[in-house]
Amino acid sequence: MDYQLIIKFWRKSLDSEAFLSTIESELQAVLGDSAQTDGYDVSSKEINLFLITPDPRHTFRRVKGVLETLGVLHAVSAGSRLVGGAQFSSHWPLRSTRKFKLP
Repeated sequence: MDYQLIIKFWRKSLDSEAFLSTIESELQAVLGDSAQTDGYDVSSKEINLFLITPDPRHTFRRVKGVLETLGVLHAVSAGSRLVGGAQFSSHWPLRSTRKFKLP
């Protein structure tokens, strides 16, 4: 089964968006063939990066290292759903009181 892992960048919490031009290649270098990028969704409040993976929790643990290195982990939420599904599971932040959702 494939899942869609969504990395949500909250724009108001980002100091700069310059990292966005290279993040896909940095993630592919870390993830290899275990996940594929599936594009972006951009709005005035957030930027959503989509990844397709068979194991979203494991993939997020690997992505988290890249986000920490870039200094943007504080501005991120992450969740996943089955490809084509509507129900999300939250992965970050831990113990989030908010449900993960897309606009």
